[in-house]
Amino acid sequence: MNDAMGDDDLRAQYQRLLQRIEANEGEFRRLGRSVWRVQEDERRRLARELHDGIGQNLTALKHQLALVATALPPAQAGLHGKLEAAIALCTETLEDTRELSRLLRPPILDDLGLEPALRSLARSLRAGGGPEVELDFDPEVLPALNDDLQTLLFRVVQEALNNIVKHAQANQARVQLRKRGNELRLLVEDDGHGCDPALALGSGGSGLGGMRERLRLYGGRFEIQSAAGGGTRVLAAVTLDAG
Repeated sequence: MNDAMGDDDLRAQYQRLLQRIEANEGEFRRLGRSVWRVQEDERRRLARELHDGIGQNLTALKHQLALVATALPPAQAGLHGKLEAAIALCTETLEDTRELSRLLRPPILDDLGLEPALRSLARSLRAGGGPEVELDFDPEVLPALNDDLQTLLFRVVQEALNNIVKHAQANQARVQLRKRGNELRLLVEDDGHGCDPALALGSGGSGLGGMRERLRLYGGRFEIQSAAGGGTRVLAAVTLDAG
């Protein structure tokens, strides 16, 4: 009888330990998601300041320099060249500022949502010499996404496509988003020369490794399938009620 009571005590202690572990894991994920939201909020603030503050000031400065150049008499031809150089520098800095703003957090993601943001990202990569990106979305998915999921999916696609541009030497890429029951399934694949999945996931703090950790905070799954010469598939899955 004492042995039976001892077994019951052990089982009870084991169950309490499991409950504490699960509670601690849930709290860790909640705190991790909170930290990530703060990071995204800060990215959003900085992106807006770059776009609406510094960007607008550079545009105004460029306009004023152009007015000065127009008002200069022909006799001051030497100043025309200097003003044109200053205008060109303003134009280059303005483009750099806008690009940095988009990299931090594209305003279109907050203003119009995930699909327009991804289409804009695909166009930007193509214009920069990257691969042609096909976007394939389940029409039932997008209206059901909360802000956290839209940001999470955008970051996963952004990192996967940037990885393709940097390393895959691909001509074509495809982004597919599907709903299976209560689960969202994201696929990003390319026709590049492939990679070593272990190396691609080697860094847990940034890159694809960082995306895997973010998905884990939301109870999601992340994996890479690739072989040398056979292209790469990035797979991510998360439930619709995550967040």
